[in-house]
Amino acid sequence: MPAQPPSLGAQALALRARHARRITAALFVSQSLGSAGSIAAATVAAIVGAELSGRTSMAGLPAAVTQAGIAIGALVWSRASDRMGRRGALTAALLTGGLGALVSLYGVASGNFPLLLVALFVTGSGSSAVQLGRFVAAEVNPRARRARALATVVLGGTVGSVVGPLLVAPTEALVIGWGWSGIAGPYLATGVGYLLTAALLFVALRPEPKTIGDAIGREERGAIADAPARPLKVLLRDPSVRTAMSAVVTAHMVMVGLMQMTSLHMHGNLHALSSIAIVFSSHTFGMYAFSVVSGWLTDRWGRRPVLGLGAVITLISCLMAPLSPNVLPLAVALFLLGLGWNLCYVAGSALLSDALTPAEKGRTQGFNDLLVGGAAALATLVGGLVMAGPGGYTAMGLLGAAATAPLLWIVARLPKVQTVPAASD
Repeated sequence: MPAQPPSLGAQALALRARHARRITAALFVSQSLGSAGSIAAATVAAIVGAELSGRTSMAGLPAAVTQAGIAIGALVWSRASDRMGRRGALTAALLTGGLGALVSLYGVASGNFPLLLVALFVTGSGSSAVQLGRFVAAEVNPRARRARALATVVLGGTVGSVVGPLLVAPTEALVIGWGWSGIAGPYLATGVGYLLTAALLFVALRPEPKTIGDAIGREERGAIADAPARPLKVLLRDPSVRTAMSAVVTAHMVMVGLMQMTSLHMHGNLHALSSIAIVFSSHTFGMYAFSVVSGWLTDRWGRRPVLGLGAVITLISCLMAPLSPNVLPLAVALFLLGLGWNLCYVAGSALLSDALTPAEKGRTQGFNDLLVGGAAALATLVGGLVMAGPGGYTAMGLLGAAATAPLLWIVARLPKVQTVPAASD
């Protein structure tokens, strides 16, 4: 048996727990601010794409470019966090994303579609930092509380789910007063939200979360915690890693693809922007509001049952969404789409964090979010093409269901008790 590190005293453990609670709370607020800005822009993204390009088939391009920026940003900033620390990397990412959002505002206002697309790619850096915050919360908490801490950060999106769509109308009115197109307004909310979040994390992520995470890793895994990182091809042979990535990537791809095209679907059915915002509020409420419950269930039931439940709910939502173009049925279907995503996202992220040693976390979690962003970008690009075809929104729902169905088989094959390569647990 490898030598075990000495146990910390009660006072040291209590101090570390206080640090973890404070860091998790700061990440909760950052998720609230960042997601409010992101959701405000997402509400009009498909409309912006269709109007600025003049082609319905291009409606998904702004969201696709943003998702590509998130994907590349996740890989770049997660690797940078191993060198700069979590605090430095996330702050730099949000500053970069905030500046990109302000340029996006000008791109929409001026009708400059190429400039908008470049700026949205840069904006994705901010979104990647907001999303990577969940792994930081998981890192500073022991395994028994990891899913709940991660879910607490995701819960911050509840604020964004309510505030984000509510920012659409006032920012629309504000920029109209400047003589600009009203659909440019939400990008102002994105830029301000990211810059405020950068300031918050620069101040609040102390002590450095990576230092805390390394200490927890040594206690939970003993000598294995200091072992070299396994190559990616070896990690992908680990059932827990493979299932976690499959769940998070699939759920996010399906959710983003159907969500983005819902606004275009409603716009084509002559719904007002306020009605579109209501459906988006319902969807994002489902995405975030039950995060504490999903985190508790994930720690209580285990990762596998919650992943299975999330996959089933996501599949049902995809089949429900095309049944009626009215606001209430769409709001219910999109709520379920968000809830299914939440269960897969929380349980999958916790399962991935469990399976990795400290040396593997930054790189592998960044690779996971690279896949997440890339899959979402592909979904929005395909979504624009599908919406321009004869099947329209009905075809989008069926494609989402078809993509989700294999996830049920993948989760069913995961062993009921997941273990991690540790000396002790």
